[in-house]
Amino acid sequence: MSIRSKKPMSSIRILQFNVKWHHMMHIAASLLDVYSGLLSHQSMILAMNSSFVDPLLQFENQLKIIKSSFKMLIATPSLDKVKKMGTSNEDVEDLVNLYQNILNTYEDTLLILVSKDLYKLQLLQEMIVWMSQDGSYLQERIMVIITRVLYFASRKVRRYTSVDAPCLGVLAAELCLLCSYTDSSITQQASLGLYHLLCIAKCQTDIEQSKPPSHHQHNCLLPSSDIEFLSKGFKDKNKISQRIGQTLLPSLLNDFVLSLLKKLSAFDYKIASDAASILKLTLEYHAQKVTMVSKIVDVIYKELRENSSHCMKHTMLRVITLLTHTSPKKVIFQLMDYPVPADDILILMWQAAGSEVKVAPHVLKTILLILKGKPGEMQETLTEARRFSLDTTNMMPLAASQALCTLLPVASYKKAVAQFFPHLLMALLLQLFYSRDLTLTSLDSPLYARDSLRALLNCSGLRPVDIALEEKNCWNQFSEVLYHHHGVQIIAKTLCEFNFPQFPETLNYLYKVSVEGPRQSEDSIITIILLTELLNNFFKDPFPEEFLVLFRNWINDPNPSVSKLSLQKIAKMAPVISEIENVCSLLISVLDACFSKDNTVVIRALLTLRRLLDKLDKVTYSTLCKRIASSYCLLMDHSNGGVQSIAIRHFGELLRDMCQYTWMLNDVIIGGLVPLILFLEDKEIRVVEACKHTLKICISQLKWSMSYSLERKTYSFELVVLSICNNLLTTHRNYIKDLISDTLGFLGSSRAYLRKASTILIGYLTKVGGYLFLTDEIEVMLGAIERVLRDEDPVIKELAERTHNIIKEVSHTITSSAVKQNLQRFFKLFYIKKLKPLYNLPSKNQIENAMESKDIKNDKASQ
Repeated sequence: MSIRSKKPMSSIRILQFNVKWHHMMHIAASLLDVYSGLLSHQSMILAMNSSFVDPLLQFENQLKIIKSSFKMLIATPSLDKVKKMGTSNEDVEDLVNLYQNILNTYEDTLLILVSKDLYKLQLLQEMIVWMSQDGSYLQERIMVIITRVLYFASRKVRRYTSVDAPCLGVLAAELCLLCSYTDSSITQQASLGLYHLLCIAKCQTDIEQSKPPSHHQHNCLLPSSDIEFLSKGFKDKNKISQRIGQTLLPSLLNDFVLSLLKKLSAFDYKIASDAASILKLTLEYHAQKVTMVSKIVDVIYKELRENSSHCMKHTMLRVITLLTHTSPKKVIFQLMDYPVPADDILILMWQAAGSEVKVAPHVLKTILLILKGKPGEMQETLTEARRFSLDTTNMMPLAASQALCTLLPVASYKKAVAQFFPHLLMALLLQLFYSRDLTLTSLDSPLYARDSLRALLNCSGLRPVDIALEEKNCWNQFSEVLYHHHGVQIIAKTLCEFNFPQFPETLNYLYKVSVEGPRQSEDSIITIILLTELLNNFFKDPFPEEFLVLFRNWINDPNPSVSKLSLQKIAKMAPVISEIENVCSLLISVLDACFSKDNTVVIRALLTLRRLLDKLDKVTYSTLCKRIASSYCLLMDHSNGGVQSIAIRHFGELLRDMCQYTWMLNDVIIGGLVPLILFLEDKEIRVVEACKHTLKICISQLKWSMSYSLERKTYSFELVVLSICNNLLTTHRNYIKDLISDTLGFLGSSRAYLRKASTILIGYLTKVGGYLFLTDEIEVMLGAIERVLRDEDPVIKELAERTHNIIKEVSHTITSSAVKQNLQRFFKLFYIKKLKPLYNLPSKNQIENAMESKDIKNDKASQ
């Protein structure tokens, strides 16, 4: 076949044709009008084809003209009727020639367009659509033209290095349906046309896959081009489906499937039925090649929502099932992206997606993936991109929980549920927490995670557990905000009470999750609660080392709740603490938690550490006691009074525990003296009492004799300092410089009582150890006190002046000669006098009495 007209027909040539058939004007005027009109249309189309018009605009205009020509062509009489118009053999011959030229002109126009651009094969698709809209349009002569154009394109495409024919999928769908038409002449042409189309598609696929061109490419799909053979071969829907799936590229197969899907709603039941058959067969063989799964699922959902009693509902649901075989993630993600609660149609689609045993594990895996998310979470924070919805919030986990209510009880899921029991248990407990305060459309909306959890227990042979939890009123209380963690603990305990057979795999899964690390902070809380209860019921303390490592790691978890739960469990292991292999590592982890930013964690860590130390063997204790004591000293200046008082008391308890190792702890005891002395002036009674308690232990350990009792009712801070400094004169003179250095750090405190107390303590320490200082050290002390001289508090300012004078007096006695300094120190060792009060401050009791007397006088005066 050759293209008969490659250039627009000239006016002279049109005139020549008109003259040739002028004598027929009285016989077939309508045919001449059609012929003339087609020639005119051809000229316009081809002229437009050669212009630099926007391709889209060009195609739209050409399509309009082609449609107009198509209607003219359809309106022409059949060949038999044309022959009857002639009165003589010559007339009949001329009429037949005219008729054939009409067909050839329309065909030539299509051939020229396609020869320039294979994209314009879409015109053939439009022609078939026009024919499907009106039964009278479906004529063999039109099908012959379509087949010839496809044949031409299939030969031409063999020389191309790229093929742009995006309409092949839809066109293939249209031709497939025509292959089952009742008129054999139509089916023969449709079969042949489909064959040529698949040759084009095969060439396109080979180019995409970089395969070398084949000399026998045109006959690669069938052994013969005989029309009858093709007609019989392409009437077999099974063979058609296989060949189309093998040949079309995934993008074209998407179009093919979507096109057939739309045909399911055709008014003609036969067309809908044929489309259903081909669609199901294609997906059974080649569903893995379909990529636009989410769109197909969405089309089905919308179609069934509009018509829930659709005659092809079964086929549509079967499509969901077949797509789930090869693309479970895409199907499930799309199904979970619709509004919650799900309607009846969506539930039917869920059931279709999970109706077969072999897909159940894949469905559950995908649902578990969705359950990693948090309902109501913003889209940007999700690890799994939500590409199916414009909604910025993620409600898919809620939908997944509801889906499990439907899927878990299904018999085909029994094996898969057993396989994923621990995963589902953990995921649903998390979802129960996440959705507890999620605002739904109504306050009495069901908790899908809770219902799914009950379904999980019932279909896993744990119905007695469900009944027991119901009797404990556990399920009803899950809607309460503060109940969740306790509820998880009750569930875990109840499972253990019934010795649930899934224990080994559950324990293994929890361990794996713990090692891999949590996705969200709440994961660790649920994991640690479950793990603790399971281990408590199936193991005696201490836990196996691999589990103990987990609890040790959780101690310093960023989530305070996790830290406290871990510390609480470790505290319960105190009776067996000495049996643990890496006990030092465990204790150090607890000690590190004492410096958490969360005060509740610090307090829990201090209490846990104390409980462990009470039961720890003394040998191990002695290796760590100095480090622990130093940590207590750091916490004595904590901003929280509770932490501060506990650290001070525990410091004293440690000294008492390790009384036989006092020689090891002398440095630490002296290092703790400054805060213990200064915080005697604290505003909180619990801190003051803790300081008194621990100071008495320190004094006992140092074997000091206190001339002033800490228990006196007329308690005086100055006299306590005086008594301690007198002991320093005789026992620990070498520590005086260190004590002053520690005290200087409190002079800049924001708390007035600390500035006051440290100013007094520096004065006494300077008086006691004046002979020890060098000139440079005195200057540093003077500089620090001079800053306090500008204090806003007049009392502190006055005390600073006295301390400044004391330091000045000491500085005057210091000699610059190193020999004289050493001699001076030597003689002072033997001529030490006990100090007397330097500031003569009233005791706390005296101050309180004075203030009370002043208040009484003021009251009387006011009366």
